[in-house]
Amino acid sequence: MDKIENLNHTKWDCKYHVVSIPKDRRKVLYGQLRVHLGEVFRGLAQHKESQIEEGHLMADHVHMMISIPPKYTVSNVVGYIKGKSAIHLARVYGERKRNFTGQSFWARRYFVSTVG
Repeated sequence: MDKIENLNHTKWDCKYHVVSIPKDRRKVLYGQLRVHLGEVFRGLAQHKESQIEEGHLMADHVHMMISIPPKYTVSNVVGYIKGKSAIHLARVYGERKRNFTGQSFWARRYFVSTVG
């Protein structure tokens, strides 16, 4: 059985499968970005008291299984992770590549489904 988490008045086990794509499905998740992006996602998820249980970085999309407490909405956490990671990528890699602008790295849409 999976680990049941606790909040003050709640016991929960909420996991979601999230798929995000870069804008225009650019194949930019190779090389240095691919190695660095997993750490960035995990750190940003912790800011929202969430945890990335599992993740796969493909050539043109990202799969994540993320555990989100019920006090946060899925759209809030995913939007936060996508927005802050885009800003981080623009700061780190923006000097070398012209197309790494912070607000246009990720496409606006994403796929989410419940797990379990």
